[in-house]
Amino acid sequence: MEDAGHEKRVLSHIENLVADEHRLFAKGSLDATEAARLAAVQVELDRYWDLLRQRRAARETGHDPNAAQLRPPGIVENYEG
Repeated sequence: MEDAGHEKRVLSHIENLVADEHRLFAKGSLDATEAARLAAVQVELDRYWDLLRQRRAARETGHDPNAAQLRPPGIVENYEG
């Protein structure tokens, strides 16, 4: 069940990123380092949500979810659906 294990790791990573994002938002005022970290967390979250959607779409259409790849930030951030 490698597929289920991989998806659990992706979800766990997303949960950790969300917790980090919430912690930073809760601070209110951020210094430059914290603001940069928040921006990086938000981009990484977008990438991992995209990966999860790719995996689920592959599974639903009978393809291998393990073929899904983490896409570069430029692709994920500039996606217009």
